[in-house]
Order: sequence, then structure tokens, then C-alpha cells
Amino acid sequence: MVKARTSAAELVVTGHVRVNGVRETSPGHAIKVGDVLTVALDRAVRVLKVTAFHERRGDAASARVLYEDVGEGKA
Repeated sequence: MVKARTSAAELVVTGHVRVNGVRETSPGHAIKVGDVLTVALDRAVRVLKVTAFHERRGDAASARVLYEDVGEGKA
């Protein structure tokens, strides 16, 4: 969704992220497989279901296989 962890943390702090339908306020909140994230971006709302984790941080292409885009309102 964003390129840097600081940008992701800013989305959380400013109220643009929900975890399982509940607004998240802590950037350090633990996410589990099966959680549904709703992220409000500049021009879109993304609804994603976490399907897996990698042990190491990777590039955007490898991250795309770790979630399912369930679309707005389908979570």
C-alpha cells in the first residue's frame, strides 16, 4: 500500500486503518493470518485479508502473495 514503514505508521495513527472492522490506533498492533485490513488511501479504500507471512522482509511482488484483495464491503 505504501513504500515505507513510517508512511504505514502514519496511516494507522491518523485513523486510516481498520483491523477486522475496528479502527486501529497503534502502529505496533500484531496482525494474524485471517485478519481483514481496511486501508483508506488518497483515492481508494483497499480491503485485504492476510493469508500468510514471510520470515524476512521482501519486495512488493513477494508481498502480493501474502494477502487476498477482498474488495470494499466484501470482507
